[in-house]
Amino acid sequence: MIVKTSGWPNASVPEGVRIYAVGDIHGRLDLLERLLDLIQNDSETHRAACTHLVFLGDYIDRGSDSKGVVSRLISEPPHGFSRVCLKGNHEAMLLTFLEDPGASANWLHNGGDEALLSYGVDPGIVQNALYSGRAGRAGLAEANAAFRALLPDDHLLFFRGLECCFRSGGYLFAHAGVRPGVALDCQDESDLIWIRGDFLRHPGDFGAVVVHGHTPAHAPEELHNRIGIDTLAFRSGKLTAVALEGSRRWFIST
Repeated sequence: MIVKTSGWPNASVPEGVRIYAVGDIHGRLDLLERLLDLIQNDSETHRAACTHLVFLGDYIDRGSDSKGVVSRLISEPPHGFSRVCLKGNHEAMLLTFLEDPGASANWLHNGGDEALLSYGVDPGIVQNALYSGRAGRAGLAEANAAFRALLPDDHLLFFRGLECCFRSGGYLFAHAGVRPGVALDCQDESDLIWIRGDFLRHPGDFGAVVVHGHTPAHAPEELHNRIGIDTLAFRSGKLTAVALEGSRRWFIST
């Protein structure tokens, strides 16, 4: 566990509220379980009237247990917590694959193959879909049909019901970030789940401190206008959360 006290008291959450925002999980159920234990232990030493878990998206792909991660997220949250799950670009790619497999082979080459395997799709079908130049649209359609047959209804409802952002006090939570110069309540879904350069390079105020994942770094990034907590968990073994209470911030990592 890594806990760091913040030096940026420029935003706050409402009185009596604590938020734990969790970065990109990418199929690492083992790290998610470990981080939830750390968060629960931390919450016992920092009691609040209302405690939220905010998951920033990219629950699936790349790691070996996408299905297990989603099953954990749709189960009851830890006692005393409420939960908000946001959409990441990988969930968006999965939904596109379900709707139009022929137009979404890119998902499979960005970790979607591991997601399909975790749901029990036959490895041969996944391989044919990955190399669609050999199998053509038929290979992608076969993978789509197999995935649809194996995808639990409650998982599909979870993917379809994900929100794109969440606001609390002086913070806005989104998977990727926001478009500079656009009001927070007018942001486009594509920017909220995909943006990088224009958001990351922007030196000014966004209207709230943006807590985001999507862009990996070796350690949490804490700037005056944004907090990035994607620490490449699927590869590094380091899944990170930022805890927010009043104007205080601290980080917890596996």
